[in-house]
Amino acid sequence: MTTILQINSAARSQGAQSTLLSNELTEKLQQSKPGARVVVRDLYSDALPHLDDNILGAFFTPADQRTSAQQAIAARSDALIAELQAADVIVIGAPLYNFGISTQLKTYFDFIARAGVTFKYGATGPEGLVKGKKVYVVSARGGKYLGTPGDSQTPYLTTFLGFLGMTDVTFIYAEGLNMGPEAAQAALAGARDAIAAAAQAVAA
Repeated sequence: MTTILQINSAARSQGAQSTLLSNELTEKLQQSKPGARVVVRDLYSDALPHLDDNILGAFFTPADQRTSAQQAIAARSDALIAELQAADVIVIGAPLYNFGISTQLKTYFDFIARAGVTFKYGATGPEGLVKGKKVYVVSARGGKYLGTPGDSQTPYLTTFLGFLGMTDVTFIYAEGLNMGPEAAQAALAGARDAIAAAAQAVAA
């Protein structure tokens, strides 16, 4: 059975275009894969704490030496990693905030990037341990930044996901959402065309 993991990272509980478009993509992917199981990870409603001494201490303390508080932190990270590893397809709703990703998505990445668990270093350098995944990133943007220095999000996500072993990544953009009604309509139409093409490719 195919498992689709949808990760919503908007800082809004309702109405975020990245979430709405991710919902549409997940629905169409599920239609293309009858019987597919969908798991939704909402980083707004189930917020993660930012990295601090306690979290780093838990990650870098050997499992048999952790305090009960450190065990709870590590267990939360382990559960997120297990959820990620169990997915065949990953849909990430990633709005562009201040030229980058949301703090919600960054804290999630900090919880799943674990040396020896999701990546490791060897004689030839780093190796990602989260392999065999198809990833879709749905990025909603108020302006138009693709292909410009203002888009630091795309290279960052490509680098981070690749570092963990996820190299099959397709980006779907909705750009110009705050540039007037016509631009917003065109942005959503273009994103939906890309969503339809992605689902069709899966079905084929």
